[in-house]
Formats: sequence, C-alpha cells, structure tokens
Amino acid sequence: MASVALAFSGGLDTTVCVPLLKEEYGYDEVIGVNVDVGQPTEEFDEAEETADALGLDLHVVDAKAEFADLCFDAVKTNATYQGYPLGTALARPVIAEAILGVAEDEGCDAIAHGCTGKGNDQLRFEAVWRGSDLEVIAPVRELGLTREWEIDYAAEKDLPVEAGDGGVWSIDENIWSRAVEGGKLEDPNYEPPEDIYQWTAEPEGETTIEVAFEEGVPVAIDGEAMDPVPLIQYLNEYAGGYGIGRTDVMEDRMLGLKVRENYEHPAATVLLTAHQALEDLVLTKNERSFKKGIEQEWSEKAYQGLVFAPVVDALDAFVDETQDVVTGTATVKVSGGNCRVVARDSEYAVYSEEMASFNTEDVAGIAQEDATGVAKYHGLQERLANDVKKAVSKPELATDGSGDDQ
Repeated sequence: MASVALAFSGGLDTTVCVPLLKEEYGYDEVIGVNVDVGQPTEEFDEAEETADALGLDLHVVDAKAEFADLCFDAVKTNATYQGYPLGTALARPVIAEAILGVAEDEGCDAIAHGCTGKGNDQLRFEAVWRGSDLEVIAPVRELGLTREWEIDYAAEKDLPVEAGDGGVWSIDENIWSRAVEGGKLEDPNYEPPEDIYQWTAEPEGETTIEVAFEEGVPVAIDGEAMDPVPLIQYLNEYAGGYGIGRTDVMEDRMLGLKVRENYEHPAATVLLTAHQALEDLVLTKNERSFKKGIEQEWSEKAYQGLVFAPVVDALDAFVDETQDVVTGTATVKVSGGNCRVVARDSEYAVYSEEMASFNTEDVAGIAQEDATGVAKYHGLQERLANDVKKAVSKPELATDGSGDDQ
C-alpha cells in the first residue's frame, strides 16, 4: 500500500491536498504531519479538528527546542535579511526535517507539501526532502491550482474548510517572528492598520533589559537564567510591550518577485542588538570586518532554506571560533519602539580605559608623541598622488583659428 506524508496545517491548500493525493497521484494512505515551532495553540486545535473530519492520521512533532537552537545560531551570526531578523526562513528547514523523520519512520513512499509555485517555502522544504529517496510531490504547484478552484473543489467534496476567505491577512507565526502579508498589504503605499500587530504594542514607555551571553549564546535576562525557548517567549512579551520589533519591508524573494512583508520580532531585535554590542567590545577590528562577509553569506543561505548545506557548516566553524570570547552582558534601552545599546561588559573586552583616556600620558611604554611618526606617514600615498596630478598639465589642442581641430 503506497503512502505519502503531507505537511499538514489544516488550511485550504493542505486540506484539498489530502483527496488529491489519492485521486490524482494514486496514494492509498495520506499521513499528516504538523510541526510545532511556536505557533498559537488554536492552530493545532484547528488542524486536529480538520484532520479528524478528514479521517487523516495526524502526527504533531514538537521542534521548538531545535528551532530555538537554530535561532541562537542566527544570533551568533547577527543574521538578518534585507534589514529584518529571519524567522519563517529559519523555521522551514526545521519543519522539513521533522516531517521527513516521520515519513521515514512510517515507511512512506513520498512526501508532499501544499505550497504554490510563487513562494519561497516550496524551495526550502524541497532542499531538505530531495536529499532523501522519497518522491517529492507539490499538488498545488503541479496541478496549477488557484484559490478559487480549491474553494469550489472543497465545496464539491464537502471538505472541512472555512468559506474560503482564510482571514484578511496571511499570517505565519513561530517563536522567533510573526509575518503578516496579503490583502491590502500587497499595496506598498497602503499604511498597515494597528490591528495587524499582536506581539507589539503602540510604542510608549521605556525600560532597560540586560542580556547575558556565554560564548555568544543568550543565557539570562536581567540576571535570571533561562532556557532558550522560555527566554525567547519572555522577551517577545516583555519587549513587545514597548513596541519593539516591527519591520515593514519590500522583500526580494528567491524567484525574483518583490513582495511587501510586515514582521514582528521583539525577542530577535533585543538579542541581535545586544549580541552585536558585546561583539563590538570583545572582537578585534579584523575579526569584526571579516565576520561581516560571513554573516551576509550565512543570512543568504538561511533565507534560501539551506542552513544544512556544507558551506554553512564551514561558516559556523568560523563563527563559533569568534564566539569563544563573546561572554558578558549587554544592556539595551527600549523606548518609543526603538532598541539601543546603553552598556556592555566582558572580561574579554579588547579595551583599555587607561590607554584610551585623554588624561593619561605614558601607558605600556607608549607616549602621545609616538604618534607623530604615524601621522606623518598616514595619507602619504594619497598626498603624493594629488601632487602628481597637479604637476602634470594636459597639452592643449592646436587649432588654425577656424575652430576646427588640426
């Protein structure tokens, strides 16, 4: 008996995929898989209700801890894409791995998703799945389905879906970020209403938050040690109450489409800001400069859903080497929707207050006048180049007085 594992959320797309996988692809059994990376509880309740109505065997995998670890890898790498912290992109490979695990454990012949052919998620899922021996199926993409067709098909088959509206906005939520798109937000000139936000309040009030790190990993907030998942959840609620972590961006997708996205990511904003500040204190200039390129490449690969690629392992090796000294605290002030660093401390600080002070004369055998020789050489080549340009005059063109060049 041929079976297929389906990434199942209980929404319109994945619900219509259940009978289609049997009718159009000939599978005898469809196994649903839902992966918990921090979605609202009601989403799982709705998925289970829909699965029960369909007679679908639904597996729910808790992957919050694995996802939080990957989010902290992103913190160590200061990972952002086009100005916002990665959330959905980081979650997809974790979800794909969990679904693949169920598919293999259940002896499935194939694995399927309900993604369209226009988004990023199809690529992120399949980048993981196509490394297996299972057939990969994408009914919505392969059959060219439209939302209108799916609504009519669901009505014809009496499938347990809502009227097809699906809400005003399309929302993807996990513990690291909340993404909102669709509807009027597709107009870049449309100002989002306040009610699209759930994690962040209207910016008002201010407070400070101290984040403690050990080797680049957040371990405590305001002196209280926390495990990764509760630490992220706490900061989402706490910093979100001060309006921290909103992004409105025109995002370039992998297939070349430019889309308008709105994100909420309070914890990610605080942790990335604090981590960057601590790195600035403990890393050398050369380390900081070189790491920028590593961060850019890591972020691009993460956006593409390729965090399990060999090149990312190599990038992680460099990042981990730099994080040995990223231990200490950074304090941020959150106010008016802004998050800025106000203090940082580490025993690994590449900083000497005595040497940097204007009030000291001779430290470690170095006196102020020792900089005179440096100052004489600094900019020497540029000054020589400018002098040469001034000294070399361009010959004028000879003319016969008629205005025509000879």
